[in-house]
Amino acid sequence: MKKVAIIQDMSSFGKCSLTAAIPVLSVMGVQAVPLPTAVLTSQTEYPSYYCEDLTAKMRHFTDEWSKLGVTFDGIHTGFVTGKEQIENIFSFLDTFYKKGTKLLVDPVMGDRGEMYDVFTDELIGYMKELAKRADIITPNVTECCLLTRLPYDKLHSYQSNEDYLTAIREAGHQLQSMTGASVIITGLNPPAISGTEYVGNMYIDGKGSFHSLFESNGKSYSGTGDLFASVIMGGMMRGQDVEETMKLAEKFLSAAIEATVMERIPTVDGVNFETFLGMLI
Repeated sequence: MKKVAIIQDMSSFGKCSLTAAIPVLSVMGVQAVPLPTAVLTSQTEYPSYYCEDLTAKMRHFTDEWSKLGVTFDGIHTGFVTGKEQIENIFSFLDTFYKKGTKLLVDPVMGDRGEMYDVFTDELIGYMKELAKRADIITPNVTECCLLTRLPYDKLHSYQSNEDYLTAIREAGHQLQSMTGASVIITGLNPPAISGTEYVGNMYIDGKGSFHSLFESNGKSYSGTGDLFASVIMGGMMRGQDVEETMKLAEKFLSAAIEATVMERIPTVDGVNFETFLGMLI
């Protein structure tokens, strides 16, 4: 069985990060090996939460796993709290990233045009360096803008889907050229035409690009980006084509979101994905 090290936080409520990645990878036939960067009572969009930062503990995982002589087929990184955590990830990669290992970097830095409070220009620079080590990166639109300096507001000045998608594609090619990694930009949100709002994803590599769009309910749920990236990681471990895996992830998330809307679940609580994990087998 293939093994993937998941370097992310563990939030008890919010269905994101490790609590999203572990079940997805497990059902896709991959052993999920967590390296928690922090433990939170809930993800940070809840009105109150407690966070225990584990930066100082991360090197113990590298050291102890090294003693065991373990190897990883994949490494999946997500939210980090500062440059020291990224430095610890570099140390982890120096030890465990070997020929044949696949690295997926989800550069979690912001959403809806806003950068998370913990991030600074210096930390964005560190994230760029981490992205250069990756085989594939999965930024959302906001994170793509932060990494390429594309003004987020400019995207929402376009009056047509075509202009919006062209701008995203150009930024994606810039990011691909800058990092050498394949890029999946998530959370596309082109201008609403005839009152219909769409959301989607775009894949860019050195050969070209493709994208998908589907109708949106206009809501943003906790953990959907983590679930999407985890499906992509699982697909990589199964040797699936990226376009095939993207379609699977979108179908899985669409079903989970629809069920969540029906039950009127608050967006901070995440989506009811558990019922639909069988779709990923």
